Amino acid sequence: MHAHRLLVTGPSGAGSTTLGRAIATLWAAAHADVDDYLWMPTDPPYTHKRPVPQRLELMNALFVPRAAWVLSGTLRGWGDSVIARADAVVFLTVEQDVRMDRLMRREVVRYGDTIAPGGVLEPAHHDFMDWARGYEDTDVPARQSKDERWLKGLTCPVLRLDGARPSDELVRAVTRWFEDGTPGGPVGGGRRP
Repeated sequence: MHAHRLLVTGPSGAGSTTLGRAIATLWAAAHADVDDYLWMPTDPPYTHKRPVPQRLELMNALFVPRAAWVLSGTLRGWGDSVIARADAVVFLTVEQDVRMDRLMRREVVRYGDTIAPGGVLEPAHHDFMDWARGYEDTDVPARQSKDERWLKGLTCPVLRLDGARPSDELVRAVTRWFEDGTPGGPVGGGRRP
């Protein structure tokens, strides 16, 4: 088992959960998605967020103290105490059209006809897709620019990867980065793992 704590993050649809699960499997480490802690269990899902103190309490009780873990999702703006425990961050980027296509396919698999015109989740689906599409928006303080500022402020190393690359290539890049210090892309932040 690799004794590393890694956050895999990026915009929705960039592949952070897929990569996080793959790395956790390879390392035989625990994997969780930030959404598991961020959202209250509701039907339909993703409608009520937990208050920040509850998220952190739950994460610290169930996940963060482990010797090794891989966490997927975003902690920007509320999870500084968790990111302080991470050894490194992998930040995935991907072109907007690829992200939106991935998200649409994921939504169809998850919710089927309920997101179709007239379906009970159609309004929530459109709201989510509009929110996701706004990541790169330059007319307002976009989440992309907020992510860049957040990444620059981290003290742990950051590996940036193109989330459009095949999953096995991404896993190899992260593994190589940890094992021999050969980054699979530009590195920013503090020390290397």
